[in-house]
Amino acid sequence: MSDQIRLKKGLDLPIAGAALCEVTRRVAPGLVAVKPTDFRGMVPRLLVKEGDPVKAGTPLFADKKNTAMVFCSPVSGTVEAVVRGDKRKLLAVTVKADGKNESVRFDVPKISSLDKKGMTDLLLQCGLWPCLKQRPYGTVADPEAEPKAIFISGMNTAPLGADRDFTLKDEMAAVQAGIDALGRLTKGGVHFSLSAKNYAGSEFHKLTGVIFHQFEGPHPAGNVGVQINHISPINKGEVVWTVDLPLVAVIGRLFLKGIYDDRRIIAVAGPAAVNPSYAEVPAGVCMKDLSAFFGEGDVRVVSGDVLSGEAVGADGFLGFYDDQVSLLKEGNYYEMFGWINPFRSKKFSVSRAYPAFLRHKKYDMDTNENGGERPFLMNDVYGKVLPMDIYPLYLFKACLAGDLDKMEQLGIYEVIEEDVALCEYVCPSKIAIQDIVRKGIELMMKEM
Repeated sequence: MSDQIRLKKGLDLPIAGAALCEVTRRVAPGLVAVKPTDFRGMVPRLLVKEGDPVKAGTPLFADKKNTAMVFCSPVSGTVEAVVRGDKRKLLAVTVKADGKNESVRFDVPKISSLDKKGMTDLLLQCGLWPCLKQRPYGTVADPEAEPKAIFISGMNTAPLGADRDFTLKDEMAAVQAGIDALGRLTKGGVHFSLSAKNYAGSEFHKLTGVIFHQFEGPHPAGNVGVQINHISPINKGEVVWTVDLPLVAVIGRLFLKGIYDDRRIIAVAGPAAVNPSYAEVPAGVCMKDLSAFFGEGDVRVVSGDVLSGEAVGADGFLGFYDDQVSLLKEGNYYEMFGWINPFRSKKFSVSRAYPAFLRHKKYDMDTNENGGERPFLMNDVYGKVLPMDIYPLYLFKACLAGDLDKMEQLGIYEVIEEDVALCEYVCPSKIAIQDIVRKGIELMMKEM
């Protein structure tokens, strides 16, 4: 029997361009990238050089702090480039696929024969340990830690987010195998959250070996951080692990096939998308391979959702943890009279400043911020969209001040950027809330 939790705070962004539940494009492996910048808390050590042949599952780089933790190529081919930034920081390793789909074969025992150490060693060896993220701080999970529990969100409430019931409908065996594998890593159980509105209609409610929870409410009800806050809040000294549902299936495929198989079905959506729908792609796919979805004009290409994704551009690559590409028109224009114009029927306003709120419709939103940064004023707007038992405004100001004690007391252990993305969207001062929280987290990691 699952418990049901109803959340009233939050906001479902009425943005146009939702993906139709149809796979309209299957992208053959071309140029793909594995980016160390996707993995928080690790320092990469390069293991290959340009021109080296690789297979799917060949390690490309490792963590300097734990060399057993490797990050693998998702395709077979040749290392095309090693991309570096300032001070020779490793930004990406790109691989040109050869179309042969050759994979490294792993000797995978039965799940039931593995204990925590055996499962940990196997996932490290096969390059799948980075699928696990750790709270607090949202870093790659520490293999030596003892997690209180593992949490998985089976619902996606992010704007234009991929429908996991659709993308994983043929992967139930892999998801179950992944659940069984994760259950060997913790004594606290695997917690799995589903939408209360579609609990019985989702195939995921048939999974075994999990502790079910039902959530009802607007975004960010689907964020695993919000769910953890309501199921088992994180206290100082405690650690929990989280795994994105598509990556649970990737872990499961290792035990079903004995190979590293990270091909995924992603949503390509947004107001600037042509025929928004789903595409089957290799992990780390180049956005150029999805250009058939791009509309005309100046388009911002985002790996992830519109609130917390990364703008990677048409030459960029899909992030390791992303199963969505969002396409938005660039808002590089000036609007006469701005917010004082009362006839902005095509603009959505959280504060109901325009008459558009009287109609239930979707809006062709763009990236225009409708103003610049202003003084950070005291208000209650953040608390209206963050359904967590914390005081967001005071936490953000503690992060700005670098006050470690206050950050601890106000809930820094429970949030990462995606949890406060709506706060940034509704912020009347145009403050970069997610950057503030990330800098606060980095300060905590450095000092603590």
